[in-house]
Amino acid sequence: MPTVLRLNGFRFFFFSNEGNEPPHIHVERGECYAKYWLGHVELAKSVGFRSPELTKLHKMVIKHVDLFEEKWHEHFGSTN
Repeated sequence: MPTVLRLNGFRFFFFSNEGNEPPHIHVERGECYAKYWLGHVELAKSVGFRSPELTKLHKMVIKHVDLFEEKWHEHFGSTN
């Protein structure tokens, strides 16, 4: 479960066995969880985060999308 970034109490990561899915990033803080697709940054799933937090997270994912995609392709290869 590679952690890509820790920022403002959020942990951005992906699971090592997810290479069959399009690039995405998971985010957690405490018991809250979200998943964002990276190609066109879009919320895929959320549990526990309130709307203002999701807005903040969306902006954070957009800001760091290049890093997340780079780390995804380093881990899974550039064909995914």
